[in-house]
Amino acid sequence: MRVDLVVVGASWGGLHAVSTLLRGLPADFDAAVAVAQHRGVQAPDLLVGSLQAATALPVQEAEDKDPIEPGRVYLAPADYHLLVAPTGFELSVDERVQHARPSIDVLFESAAEVYRERVLGVLLTGANSDGTAGLARIRAEGGTTLVQHPATAASRRMPEAAIAAGVADAVVALDDLARALAEVCRTGRRLAPRGAA
Repeated sequence: MRVDLVVVGASWGGLHAVSTLLRGLPADFDAAVAVAQHRGVQAPDLLVGSLQAATALPVQEAEDKDPIEPGRVYLAPADYHLLVAPTGFELSVDERVQHARPSIDVLFESAAEVYRERVLGVLLTGANSDGTAGLARIRAEGGTTLVQHPATAASRRMPEAAIAAGVADAVVALDDLARALAEVCRTGRRLAPRGAA
């Protein structure tokens, strides 16, 4: 099944992890990528600029009602939840989820509802369990889930929570994640489970 949207969640240590993931994607990567990175309120161009330096794909902060276009990277703005709707992105200032806004679970769950089997979720380093429920929803809707191997994470708690919950289709070292992701997007086939905490 074709993957049209990749959703990525990260917290502590996420800048390095997300940059590494984006750096490994081919310039002609044709799925949209949406990133929920836990972060403080800061000038929007700082994180966008850092990620843009890592990839040939255009990177931008998502705005309310933005259409979701292939081959682009969208970043949840600081202090907003980023949701996927049938017509594009939506932003919300609803209550924090697991002490976070943007919430990884909110992004993942809304993406699963809209894209179903055409979404791929990637959970990276982080210091809480945000993202586990979202990955579970992606799997329930027929999508694919990848989790960074905890041994390669700046903070193991987030990937370990997802692995313990049994919601990872594959557990992959950070340096191999882009290749694994691109393989799923190119072939439409689920990866054979591999890796462990």
